[in-house]
Amino acid sequence: MTILKPINVLLTAAGCPGASTCIRYLKSIAERQVRVIGVDAEKESIGQFLADGFYQIPSAEDNAYIDSLLTVCDQENIDCLVVSSSFEIEVIAKAKTLFEEQGIKVLASEPAALAIANNKQAIYEAFQDSAIVKIPEFRVVSSLEMFIEACQAMGYPNRELCFKPPQSKGSRGFRILTETISRRELLLNYKPESKYISLQEFTEIFNKEEEFPTLVIMEVLEGEEIDSMVIADAGEPLLITHKTREKARGGVITNGGHCERPELDKVIREILQHVKLSYNVGFQFIDGYLLEINPRLSSFIYTRDWVEPYFAIKLALGEFNHADIKKLQQHVPLELRMLRYFDQVFYDKNQITEN
Repeated sequence: MTILKPINVLLTAAGCPGASTCIRYLKSIAERQVRVIGVDAEKESIGQFLADGFYQIPSAEDNAYIDSLLTVCDQENIDCLVVSSSFEIEVIAKAKTLFEEQGIKVLASEPAALAIANNKQAIYEAFQDSAIVKIPEFRVVSSLEMFIEACQAMGYPNRELCFKPPQSKGSRGFRILTETISRRELLLNYKPESKYISLQEFTEIFNKEEEFPTLVIMEVLEGEEIDSMVIADAGEPLLITHKTREKARGGVITNGGHCERPELDKVIREILQHVKLSYNVGFQFIDGYLLEINPRLSSFIYTRDWVEPYFAIKLALGEFNHADIKKLQQHVPLELRMLRYFDQVFYDKNQITEN
């Protein structure tokens, strides 16, 4: 086996749900040494204990965020910057030239494409007239009066609806509107993080609030849930893998397995033709309807030889061309399944790296 030149990879949001597995598999690459440096706004991040180096940096909303990243990249001689957070990806994309001037490859799409992909309202409006991409019925509201009127127009309470901010992370701000579950039932038989709420409860929350958030109200989709992972380059899909989303916790997949869904391949090509995304991109479908796009690193099913983030890194470095990535399609390990479970690390608080 040819041993390639070692590389240094910086992984943002090193405490996110998929970070630990990604770090372990990047470090296990056989053809070269991959040194992984993690950064996160949280000091006690799992990346602190699994990566080859770790830095606590400001959040993406902080004006010092980009300068902090650039400093870490310089100190650690970073070759590639891999982004794990939707909140960070647009900020980094807008500053991409600053990293490129240091010779750092940034695995991020162009800002114009990210502005659509990261916003459910923009996604749904872009494809609401498409004959190929199925979009759930939705309304966008910006006041309590509009919210109530939209719910009635969409058939509530005879029909369950859900809502979420156009731009959010995980299940933040997501709830299902229902009148079929009593408050007593929610209190006694559901966990505190239950996603259900009644219209009365919602109204009580916002009735006296001066400001009302913009929300997307949509039909509750039911059916098979599929996460489709894509490596793309400026809107050209090079590798498409699908996995079933059989169980999830807090919006994060916990059980699933690779599968073939050629009907979704066509949908993804249509989306990317209009939204020119690059590198690792995730698409979530329910019953064939597009639910959301995650234009950054996500959860993958790995083997020692099948590491999709690494394939994207090799594309960014120029070690893989389009044809090389496309050849991987015939080698997708369709027999693989995943199970996410709780685990722990234990550490002496006095030995945490101070960076």
